[in-house]
Amino acid sequence: MPLPLPIEPQVALASVIDPALEQLPRALDSDQAAVLLLAIAIQESGLRTRQQYGGPAHGLFQFETGGCSAVLGSPLSRPLLLPVLTQHGVSATPQAIYQALLTDDILAAKVARLLLWTDRRVLPALGDIEGAWKYYYRNWRPGGPRPDHWQVNYRIALTALGNHTCH
Repeated sequence: MPLPLPIEPQVALASVIDPALEQLPRALDSDQAAVLLLAIAIQESGLRTRQQYGGPAHGLFQFETGGCSAVLGSPLSRPLLLPVLTQHGVSATPQAIYQALLTDDILAAKVARLLLWTDRRVLPALGDIEGAWKYYYRNWRPGGPRPDHWQVNYRIALTALGNHTCH
């Protein structure tokens, strides 16, 4: 059962992002990944919706079918994604993943992390707002990028991590 929305950043971190990262290989679990994922979720959905207002994107991270295809098709992420899909009872098709993102926030966080994993560059250091923006922009290719919102959203994510005791 998905969490009722909207949710606070600390709740998203503790109830969605941390469990997702803990269930992925250790190399994918880091504070940098957690902050970047939280900033992306805040930027994309505001932690208020799983269905894009007036658009096709699904989940807290606002994936479209093309993003699902990219994660499923990448030789870097596919071997990690297939067992995740089995664990979540989702068929290995872009459309099945896309639909599941409406109701499975932890799957959405895993898919988001795996999309970032396909980028061969190292995750930006904590506090590197510009580097995090470039990483997000390069991988998400947002239609309405709103760079003016990113600094605030990234700082919210960084603060949430600082107030969080598990990660």
